[in-house]
Amino acid sequence: MGELVSLETHLASVLRESGPLAPVTVPIEQGLGLRLAADIVAVHALPTVDNSAMDGYAVRRASVAGASPAAPVRLRVVADIPAGSGDDPALRDGECARIMTGAPVPSDADAIVPFEATTLGTDIATAAPEAIDVTNEPRPAAHIRRRGEDIEPGELVLPAGARLGARAVAAAIAAGATTAVVVPRPRVAVVSTGDELLPAGAPLTRGRIPDSNSPLLAGLVTEAGAELARVERAGDEPGPFIDALYALARDVDVVITTGGVSVGAFDVVRIALEERGVEFHKVAMQPGKPQGFGRLARSDGEGRSGPLMFCLPGNPVSVFVSFEAFVRPALRALAGEVGPAHIERVGIASEGWRCPPGRLQLMPVRTLGVDGNGRSAIAPATAGGSGSHLVARLARADALAIAPADAADVRVGDELTIWEVLP
Repeated sequence: MGELVSLETHLASVLRESGPLAPVTVPIEQGLGLRLAADIVAVHALPTVDNSAMDGYAVRRASVAGASPAAPVRLRVVADIPAGSGDDPALRDGECARIMTGAPVPSDADAIVPFEATTLGTDIATAAPEAIDVTNEPRPAAHIRRRGEDIEPGELVLPAGARLGARAVAAAIAAGATTAVVVPRPRVAVVSTGDELLPAGAPLTRGRIPDSNSPLLAGLVTEAGAELARVERAGDEPGPFIDALYALARDVDVVITTGGVSVGAFDVVRIALEERGVEFHKVAMQPGKPQGFGRLARSDGEGRSGPLMFCLPGNPVSVFVSFEAFVRPALRALAGEVGPAHIERVGIASEGWRCPPGRLQLMPVRTLGVDGNGRSAIAPATAGGSGSHLVARLARADALAIAPADAADVRVGDELTIWEVLP
């Protein structure tokens, strides 16, 4: 596995292979949460026609000039226009049409008189009255939403790179879009390896342990916004492992394995994949030193066109830390995301702990509160520190504290960068 490489060097190798996936076209509602790979422009104007902003009466202003509470002007009601109506009734002098919010304004009308500006007020019956008395002269174009005042056909609604959140989807649909060109979610398979692993709830025997890595990674993949395609468990025999891996590889963009990456005689992942496009390194980090990454070579030996392979250590805390350090940034990049994979803050150590010599330490910590400068008080999530096997207390961690490689220890009051992580 060679000399130690830095976390930054290994991450750079990962990100070089993690460009955005090829765009796909999907129905607009199915793009929720994804990044646009192409602009969305308006198909039609918004509003599509002049429409009423109030429940009231569409009028010709000349017919109600000078109207006031002391001198109301009577108009005959000649039409009733609910929202969704396609009617365009003619209005002569002295006539009006009852109209509801959102309904098209008659071509002959140039203002809307709200119900409140008539002697009837909001005492509304199902049937329109025969006549109304207007008590206030409306201003020009009062309560009329003009066609295209929001957006005109051909105008940009959403640029490429924008995330299709709920508001963005609503805007696109309102402007006439039915599809979107998006960067898809990466499809991910998870494979836990080791003859010692048992499914949850299986009776434990000597030397056997529950497989907690599969559900850990399945949850992290989902929380990261990727699509969890398959979860598998494999033993320590290279042949069956490789067969299972290539069966998965046909349908996914990423495969994450756990275990079998070090120099042991039964480390199936390293043994099987060293000659199949995956490079194994010792990364100068703790936990998570042994790492494998690459693109799985095709089974016929013709190039490295298969899915990205993340071969993580087997201890659960190492799995968690490795995911945050390498896999989450890659999944974001594959999905067209830009910027850091974590919210970085300043943490202040409220307890001290030892650091491994010469290795960057990613300590699972609890945040205990925030001071007036926005710095979080932090403490190790477990008394055992960053031991890679300490999964029982991992649930207490809500951040990773980054202790530099040249630090012998962290002392009370020391400032550290922390990465906030999902619950």
